[in-house]
Amino acid sequence: MEKAAVKRDIYLEDKPWEEALKLYLDFLDQSGGLKIAPAELIPVEKALHRITATPLYAKASSPHYHSAAMDGYAVVSAATFGASDTTPLRLKTGIDATPVDTGDPLPEGADAVIMIEDVHQVSEDTIEIIQPVYPWQHVRVVGEDIVAREMIIPVNQRVRPVDLAGLLAGGITKIPVYPQPRVALIPTGNELIEPGADLSPGKIIEYNTRMLGAMVEEWGGIVERFEPVPDDLEALQEALLLALKTADLVLINAGSSAGREDFTAEVIRRKGKVLVHGVATKPGKPVILGAAENKPVIGVPGYPVSAYLCVELFVKPIIYRKLGTLPPEREKVKATVSRKLVSSLGTEEFVRVKLGQVGERIMAVPVSRGAGIITSLIRADGIVRIPRLSEGFTGGEKVTVELLRSLSEVQETTVIIGSHDNSLDVLANHLRLIYPQASLSSAHVGSLAGLKCLSQNEAHCAGTHLLDEKTGEYNISYLKQLLPQSKIRLVNLVWRQQGLIIKKGNPKSIIGLTDLTRPDVTFVNRQRGAGTRVLLDYHLKKLGIRPAEIQGYGREEYTHMAVAAAVTAGEADCALGILAAARALNLDFIPLDEERYDLCILKEYWDTPYIQRLLEVISRPGFQEEVHALGGYDLRDCGKILWKN
Repeated sequence: MEKAAVKRDIYLEDKPWEEALKLYLDFLDQSGGLKIAPAELIPVEKALHRITATPLYAKASSPHYHSAAMDGYAVVSAATFGASDTTPLRLKTGIDATPVDTGDPLPEGADAVIMIEDVHQVSEDTIEIIQPVYPWQHVRVVGEDIVAREMIIPVNQRVRPVDLAGLLAGGITKIPVYPQPRVALIPTGNELIEPGADLSPGKIIEYNTRMLGAMVEEWGGIVERFEPVPDDLEALQEALLLALKTADLVLINAGSSAGREDFTAEVIRRKGKVLVHGVATKPGKPVILGAAENKPVIGVPGYPVSAYLCVELFVKPIIYRKLGTLPPEREKVKATVSRKLVSSLGTEEFVRVKLGQVGERIMAVPVSRGAGIITSLIRADGIVRIPRLSEGFTGGEKVTVELLRSLSEVQETTVIIGSHDNSLDVLANHLRLIYPQASLSSAHVGSLAGLKCLSQNEAHCAGTHLLDEKTGEYNISYLKQLLPQSKIRLVNLVWRQQGLIIKKGNPKSIIGLTDLTRPDVTFVNRQRGAGTRVLLDYHLKKLGIRPAEIQGYGREEYTHMAVAAAVTAGEADCALGILAAARALNLDFIPLDEERYDLCILKEYWDTPYIQRLLEVISRPGFQEEVHALGGYDLRDCGKILWKN
């Protein structure tokens, strides 16, 4: 029996996200979707990070008796008056002075403690003092810390470790807290497989709901994750109804767009109401804000960065509201954008950036802006928002950055901008191992662009491997031309093998660059300004090959791993790159040339921790051995200063 045709959905609106959120929260407020469940009573020792549902008052004082604050002798303070160096006072132990240890109750009538250090033992039953004590000296009086019926913590407070101690000290063993919102996560899609299952073309590991679930738990919710639901309207409807039985909030991941198999909006509409479908954000546009059975139901886009952003913008406020509190604001800093950021009018874009302090400025370098690139969030230090009515920012402009890691971490980051090399990942890892407070921010923009950033004081150093066609020398002539006024130290990192990266088994029988002109061979190139592109053009010129003769010469990628991945995926038959990238993806390699990859370092940063830490790391055998094991590297000059001015 054929399934009934489902009307293809389109975006209902394209609202600014703040307007959509307000509309949604107002609706949920009125319909009871944000109603806080009755408080539950739990043991104090299980209450870490829970939110208090009432103010909490001490049942007992702490301490609840007068106690000795020091080891020594408990006395009546008035009996010690007059003691001095010239008129020492003797007291009988057990009569005038009672031995006590820290925490002991004071004997009846005593109101002070003489520290043991201030006592001279005259005999077994007699002590001598040369100065008096005042009333309640070295005594913890009743209620010194907490007084019975005093408020210890207020309502709507997230319980901290110190709060646990204070509550227990005040005689409280159980407290009322808001129940944790139960959030159901329903992943959808015929293509989804569980982590660990065998991968095949067309199948995708289901990791989105693991990420979203961790976010929900971090905010204080409880997660119930469903098995992936196929792209079927009835199956999705059944899953939603099941989730609504126990969950306070339902997230349906994927199927929120307007494709043939995107059923989320229709399912929500059948069982409840869709208030918003589509907001003016990038990424995250096709979010669905709806409700069913007076509970919020949100259609979360399938791309991971879109999913992350939508949950941050629309789910986080709901969870915190149901916990009786508000989401904490992220720390913000002013930073300088390293290059022009262009964005479309009418959409607020959330751009992920790497950060590092260079001189007096914090520099922001954009990472990949694709909605499907989860590593852009992993690598990002912060987020820059480009307003809806702006077309972006110019290079060098000051912007506000919402931090994803602490400012102190950002300020300990060495910034390398320029050419990509796999050894930089090894360098970043070893730097973190030796200096846990430090990190490396490596932006892959190509050798020429890296040197330009260095000339504008936007990085501590640049990775470069630019060949001078006339002299056969690397980098030096470019430094003289592009940074004539800068004081430079040129330090070698590696010598490396460049060559053609080809499919395993070389099915196209490629033997050299001349094969790139064959009509059955496709190529993937590096971007303009990359040292690898300069090397390619140098060899093509020597062979008399015009770029127009090469299929794919105009297709550009920004890293050696990216071109190797393109060959692996069958998007190209070959690429020019390093042996380490070919080995990493189990590809074949035809050597072309050995080249020198250097770090160009501004002299003004030479003696700073940013550079000295790097120099120490690259001199270590552990770093060099790991780089050598990648394949295609020679570290004969690693760490040597090859040129300076």
